Amino acid sequence: MSVWPSIRGRWKQGWKESTGGSLQQPQEDYEALRDRCLKDHCLFEDSSFPATQSSIGSGPLLQKLPPHLQWRRPPELHSNPQFYSTKAKRMDLCQGVVGDCWFLAAVHALTLHQDILSRVVPLNQSFTENYAGIFQFWFWHFGKWVPVVIDDRLPVNEAGQLVFVSSTYKNLFWGALLEKAYAKLSGSYEDLQCGQVSEAFVDFTGGVTMTINLVEDPINLWGILNKTTYSRTLIGCQTRIGEERVQENGLVDGHAYTLTAIRKVTCKYGPEYLVKLRNPWGKVEWQGDWSDSSRKWELLSPKEKLLLLRKDNDGEFWMSLQDFKAHFVLLVICKLTPGLLSFEVGQKWMYTMQEGRWEKGSTAGGRMKSSWIGDAMWGNTFWKNPQFLLSIWKPEEGRQSPGTCSLLVSLLQKPRHRCRNWKSRLAIGFYVFRHYNDRRKLPAEFFWANAPLSWPEAFLKEKEVNRELWLEPGTYLIVPCASETALFVFLFLQEIVEQNEEQNEFFTKFFAKYPEINAIQLQKILNRMTWSSLGNRQPFFSFDACQGILALLDLNASGTVSIQEFRSLWKQLMLYQEVFHKQDSSRSGLLDWVQLQAAVMEAGIVLGDDVCQLMLLRYGGPRLQIDFVSFVLLMLRAVNMENVFQNLTKDGKGIYLQKPEVRLPPRSQLSLVR
Repeated sequence: MSVWPSIRGRWKQGWKESTGGSLQQPQEDYEALRDRCLKDHCLFEDSSFPATQSSIGSGPLLQKLPPHLQWRRPPELHSNPQFYSTKAKRMDLCQGVVGDCWFLAAVHALTLHQDILSRVVPLNQSFTENYAGIFQFWFWHFGKWVPVVIDDRLPVNEAGQLVFVSSTYKNLFWGALLEKAYAKLSGSYEDLQCGQVSEAFVDFTGGVTMTINLVEDPINLWGILNKTTYSRTLIGCQTRIGEERVQENGLVDGHAYTLTAIRKVTCKYGPEYLVKLRNPWGKVEWQGDWSDSSRKWELLSPKEKLLLLRKDNDGEFWMSLQDFKAHFVLLVICKLTPGLLSFEVGQKWMYTMQEGRWEKGSTAGGRMKSSWIGDAMWGNTFWKNPQFLLSIWKPEEGRQSPGTCSLLVSLLQKPRHRCRNWKSRLAIGFYVFRHYNDRRKLPAEFFWANAPLSWPEAFLKEKEVNRELWLEPGTYLIVPCASETALFVFLFLQEIVEQNEEQNEFFTKFFAKYPEINAIQLQKILNRMTWSSLGNRQPFFSFDACQGILALLDLNASGTVSIQEFRSLWKQLMLYQEVFHKQDSSRSGLLDWVQLQAAVMEAGIVLGDDVCQLMLLRYGGPRLQIDFVSFVLLMLRAVNMENVFQNLTKDGKGIYLQKPEVRLPPRSQLSLVR
């Protein structure tokens, strides 16, 4: 499995001036504050982010607020308030009057990865057990995971309706409280008024983002989406910049969306490439081809239409890749793994982080003064910039060796004020040089004689700039540039491939030979793979099991699945082996009833006790234990049935059929319920 490097240090801060002029957060001990409130029988009130106008801000946001704004706690707003519910659909949040669609788009992407969501939003918090009006969230803030503590007083109008983020389930409040915590981290609700999806992605994951300009019509966009959607990535996108208004086609100008899925479908005239998007408003959808009311859906098989189409004004919709490129300008991808390279297992990152400071007059040496790179015409102060040495080697050999290595370099500038929007960001960038001696600080003469291997095409006023490089083993010099005083963080991530070369060669040859895979070929692939998380108990996929898997994936009844569909399956299998391994504490290769229920829930499906028992009877052995292959079959069917239910239900609670509608499903749909 791909592994993301861990730098999960706890950071206790205080609202004080740091050495670089950046302001830090208050030192707040969540457990101590909660325990004190419980002891004193009182509810927490956050003095550092009070229930007053100062926490909302002093700008244009104030004009959007309703008259007689009040602050209320969730138990005052609902008779049965809940912090979070696994039974609710994942994307249940709707944007309020704050213009933070970029934040909500990132949150919706986060909900597609339960383990990452629970890292940001501790899901064991509630309004009943040990309730003291205090909640805690975690954000990745410039190299460290930062806890943010808030009280649960939320802005509401006179009718008791939330003014900012709300949930379609009126008794759920995790989204509103998450927004409040992020507003506190940013300075105020006003400071969420404008931003970029990439910024929130980084704050939620510590990942590294890449932005694709769709206006330039990138080559092989479908291939890029293919690789990102099956790996652990978060994906957002943005329409053309402008005043936030709804166009005739249902899209909103100057608006961020979440990309939630892609699908290659088979129409009567040939293949069609679709993307699925979600509007953070929770309503207002695309009205063109492949929208909820489009006649294009009649070109698909009944089974494919049943699984994909959901006629509900919930802000989520499908559109063709061609229309997507025509109406969206930016695609933002947050990498949580080596992703974008291949779907093989065994890839890791080697992670290095450095912090530094640009000081005007000393270490803020600025960029080069001339575009004449060949003769290194540099400004007189460029050499004064901070300099970082970086060694690249082949980790699997433990020494330098021929061949290039993948390196991801990310430069982040820290905010220069407590409120993120009060001071504009600097234009930043970095250069990469080959380094041949042991000197730590190189003089101006080095830059006169050596041209950079990589340099920024443009200096950007962004929170983060990054570049993926392919470098030979050796020592390199990284020089970050800015013109004024500021703090920054450098992240260096070198890809380590711990792969079985024979397995690599097998995949390359197999997929070149078979663009479509039948049950026999699927069996060959799955039994050839090394399931790293399962240790010595490698599973065996029978032909019957592979036929069952194929029936669930084969939406157009062709008897095969495409490579794209297999990649989607592979993403699910990687998740299933992780949760199976986590719950199989005895390493027996089997799960009992309690372990199965925990594994299914962690994989994103909620089964009641009686249903879980039935699943063990159906898929388990005589001792009511289930092995990994049977667990895979159970999960794939459960996910399919949940999708069918969500597409048919009108209210999220049940499926209601009139008498003329009660008939056997078409034969092509029978595999859904077998």
